[in-house]
Amino acid sequence: LSHLPIDAANEIRTVWLGENSATAAKTFLRPSLQLPAILITEVGLSRLWMDWGVKPKALIGHSMGENAAACVAGVMSFRDAVNLVHLRGKLFETIRPSGMMSVPLDHDRLCELLPASLDIASVNAPSLCVVSGITADLDLFRESLARQGIDATRVTIDIAATSRLVTPILKAFAAFLSDIPL
Repeated sequence: LSHLPIDAANEIRTVWLGENSATAAKTFLRPSLQLPAILITEVGLSRLWMDWGVKPKALIGHSMGENAAACVAGVMSFRDAVNLVHLRGKLFETIRPSGMMSVPLDHDRLCELLPASLDIASVNAPSLCVVSGITADLDLFRESLARQGIDATRVTIDIAATSRLVTPILKAFAAFLSDIPL
């Protein structure tokens, strides 16, 4: 945590190691705290497995996990990876209230039903996609799917990652990323 700005490091430490688990669970939904904590855990676990003799031949990650994989592979330093995901979280917090939802449909069927206000964030399996967008639009789409017997599940992050809503933050993110030695 010493790699983060003092206020962010103190807040993560307090939430992570504090005694009030109900408050911590809610506070950790903030992307500027959640993403660094996840990255720190992923890198820590990877380093533990490597100390135990599990040596990866290749690394891959999805979304923020790409940063953890890059850090473990030596593409970027731990400090830079933590600061990058912290910034990503801070930038995410400037976006309108939004989120993501897992939908058990194939890509083509989802495209037929998807409102124009939402984006397909990922295709995770032949019959499992994730959509993202404004919270109210996700809620309406979930209700529409439920009426058709399709049980969609909200992803526990209050950000529409991989959507058009992140367009305004891309310039600041790219500028920070371009200053990281790889």
